[in-house]
Amino acid sequence: MRTAHRAALEFDYPDERRARIVERSIAVEVGEIDDARSGASVHREGKTVVVTIEADDLVALRAGVNTWIRLVEAAETVFDAATDRGRLA
Repeated sequence: MRTAHRAALEFDYPDERRARIVERSIAVEVGEIDDARSGASVHREGKTVVVTIEADDLVALRAGVNTWIRLVEAAETVFDAATDRGRLA
């Protein structure tokens, strides 16, 4: 896919463990929610999770950015809940 627009979202965490858990939680969605107009990739650089969204047009880019921000937010919420309940030590 040759795209006209790209956005890179960086999410910084206090430690690599949390970044790794968030990355692994959202990486399973790569390829699952892509469409003909957009796609995404996820990787981690130490304590930072990077989500790169590429799209053919700005509408698709905005939709992709919103989707991936919500996925990261959901992963963070689950991490926090599991940590608060002692399920993640």
